[in-house]
Amino acid sequence: MFAQDLNTVLPEVALAVYAMAALMAGVFGLVNSRVVLWTTAAVLATFGAWIGVSPGGETTAFADSFVNDGFARFAKVVLLWGAAAMLLISDEYLERNSLLNYEYPVLVALSVVGMMVMVSAHDLMVLYLGLELQSLALYVIAAYRRDSVRSTEAGLKYFVLGALSSGMLLYGASLTYGTAGTTNLAGIGAIVSAGDISVGLLFGLVFLCAGLAFKVSAAPFHMWTPDVYEGAPTPVTGFFATAPKMAAAGLFARVLFDGFAGAVADWQQILAFLSLASMLLGSVAAIGQSNIKRLMAYSSIGHMGYALMGLAAGTEAGVGAMLLYMAIYVTMNVGVFAFILNMTRDGTGVTDIAALGLYSRVDPARALCLAVLMFSLAGLPPLVGFWAKFVVFQAAVDAGLVWLAVIGVVASVIGAFYYLRIVYLMYFGEPVDALDGTMPPLHWAALGVSAAAMVLGVVNLFGVDAMAAAAAATLVN
Repeated sequence: MFAQDLNTVLPEVALAVYAMAALMAGVFGLVNSRVVLWTTAAVLATFGAWIGVSPGGETTAFADSFVNDGFARFAKVVLLWGAAAMLLISDEYLERNSLLNYEYPVLVALSVVGMMVMVSAHDLMVLYLGLELQSLALYVIAAYRRDSVRSTEAGLKYFVLGALSSGMLLYGASLTYGTAGTTNLAGIGAIVSAGDISVGLLFGLVFLCAGLAFKVSAAPFHMWTPDVYEGAPTPVTGFFATAPKMAAAGLFARVLFDGFAGAVADWQQILAFLSLASMLLGSVAAIGQSNIKRLMAYSSIGHMGYALMGLAAGTEAGVGAMLLYMAIYVTMNVGVFAFILNMTRDGTGVTDIAALGLYSRVDPARALCLAVLMFSLAGLPPLVGFWAKFVVFQAAVDAGLVWLAVIGVVASVIGAFYYLRIVYLMYFGEPVDALDGTMPPLHWAALGVSAAAMVLGVVNLFGVDAMAAAAAATLVN
């Protein structure tokens, strides 16, 4: 039995062992920091491929507290490849700002271990362990630039508010356990499906949703996002905008559909509110932003609202739409942050949106790639970003949430303003001192591939929609 359990959790164990080995190698100076970073990125990408080609089916470990199914494998591939990509393109920035230390890739690897546990968690205790392993590493890298007041403030705010969200999550877990008598999601699901939904269990569900909403930066639990995105080093901001979002959305779906599938009518109201608030706040609040990192923070809040709309549908199609949306969102963000990392003037990083004035005359190719990504983030047809929103709107309409889909369309139209403003500045804005940062080949690859995927993917979405649907079927059925 132990051998079977170990085989189920082998990727997580192997990555944790690698992270500790890399830590020891860095501490004793056996390898330099760049080698640790590149090796970690290669390991993450390899693990993503390993999990992606692993045999299908569902296996569980440790008394059904950890599950390895198609849903978990899909989420893990997206977060592992997203983390690997962000690590690779952070190399040059970290070196330029004297931040290239072995601790950074090790912390990223440890946070990814937590994310992998999160999407496979089938017990409230395992869920919390994975969530806190991810969070503790993220608190540290948010404050990674120790000589920066803003970075330190970002880490402190994230830690304090993260502790608050963990408290709400634990309170919800304790209420659920006290009422259901078990922390296993299957056991909780059996009680809920039997129709025995007490007030204590409902309150437990509400607090669980509140704690998880913080992790996906959904309004009104979004307050940490703009300050942390702005204050953290740009590679850290890019990492926050990719892998952790996929992990948190996957965990949200796991809890709701494995533990509370019989109470869709109850949690659908909660998710519909979170989706509504996130879409509207993300669309409106970003309009007044002049810092591109804060703009991307509000953008992430809005996009999490669209993803939660898929979950709010409470159907297999809705879960598939959410997975597809998150895969496309991660891809778009990798490209956008590859551009932001190279917004420099005289060797100093620039985050002011106004600095992009007439940038198309400085570097037409980079401006075109960024424009494609902005159009896709705005959801303009026929780019892939449009189809990402279309599938979640369709899932909501099919589930009877027409009003939520209509509000989502309105929010998308409002949000298009600040994406198109960046395109306008690059092509028709006021001339400014030009950005002079050169883009390394790897960054060019990330930006170009991401932009190309938004255009070429309109043919068949590279088959990701079918894979997302198959993954959703393993969770819902």
